[in-house]
Amino acid sequence: MKRERIASVCMAVCLVLGMFMIPINELTVQAAEVIATVQGTVSSGTTSELLKLSTKEGNMEIKLDSGTDTSACKILLPGQNISVSVARGSDEYLHAVKITSGTQTAGVTVDSSNTSTISGTISDKSKDDLLYVNTAQGEMQIKMDVTTNMSGCSVLVVGKSYSICCARGADAYMHAVSISDSSQVAAGKTASTITPAPASYVNDATTSVSGTVTENTKENLLYLSTKDGEMQIVIDNNTDSRSGMVLTPGNKLTVSVYRGTDAYMHAAYISASKNGPSSATVDMKSMPTVTGTVGSKSNENVLYLSTAQGEMELKLDMVRSVTGCKVFVSGKKLTVVCARGSDAYMHAIDITGA
Repeated sequence: MKRERIASVCMAVCLVLGMFMIPINELTVQAAEVIATVQGTVSSGTTSELLKLSTKEGNMEIKLDSGTDTSACKILLPGQNISVSVARGSDEYLHAVKITSGTQTAGVTVDSSNTSTISGTISDKSKDDLLYVNTAQGEMQIKMDVTTNMSGCSVLVVGKSYSICCARGADAYMHAVSISDSSQVAAGKTASTITPAPASYVNDATTSVSGTVTENTKENLLYLSTKDGEMQIVIDNNTDSRSGMVLTPGNKLTVSVYRGTDAYMHAAYISASKNGPSSATVDMKSMPTVTGTVGSKSNENVLYLSTAQGEMELKLDMVRSVTGCKVFVSGKKLTVVCARGSDAYMHAIDITGA
């Protein structure tokens, strides 16, 4: 044991010395240039900009920024076990490239037809998948699911205020349907509560596959080109597509799949790369409605809508509801309520499928 400890210390010292010996002009790296992956537990004092991590080698401070991939870990609560791949930035700090949580809890059936939205701060009593939220009416306990839509915020940290859309689950707990930064809502931005939610949550064992959408894709059948060939993946009522709704050719997706009783692979969860929350505000007093079809250039950030008057470019960063369809495919007819933002773009607010 003593030899192993000595060896571990020596390796850590060598790593630190090696960093100082790198030429100055080589210290600036891109976020993708991972130099190490570390495991540890989140320490108190962690914020949405700085992760404090306790590892077996000691305490670390790792910066979180807009480039950090938090898709596999949206909660940073004290005592939580996580894995972090890090890169050294031009500011000499370690920056988190990707954060992965050690565990994921399967969801339960939630009555998403009857939701309520509350605002409050996350208490330090929160742990694992159970959030303790301090509101003006008192303390609430709200459960997180793997399907909770968190496109409206980067990560959850203790002491910060959030707007939480929640619904009652079959286990009698309130469950978070979607979560947004309260600062976004207060600034006049809409909170994302994209519907429809899956009819029921998939508890089967799933496998994650990544690829690009091909032209044959339909609303109920995704054709995904992967490194191992083209896959046909069924999209059904149990598919959670809220983080990956735009299925136009060339779009890159990650899909959690499982084998159905019909021998087809079914999509449990679809996700796509999406820009962070917008800094713009929208004029909710003037909200025109337009009708058109989905253009092939559409992606998770921008909807290109072909209308009788020409093609419209609608940002998808402030969508609050989607009804009448689960995904957008090329040629799909949509009716969109939109609003003009302070960035001079039109933003989609409510979308209804024909």
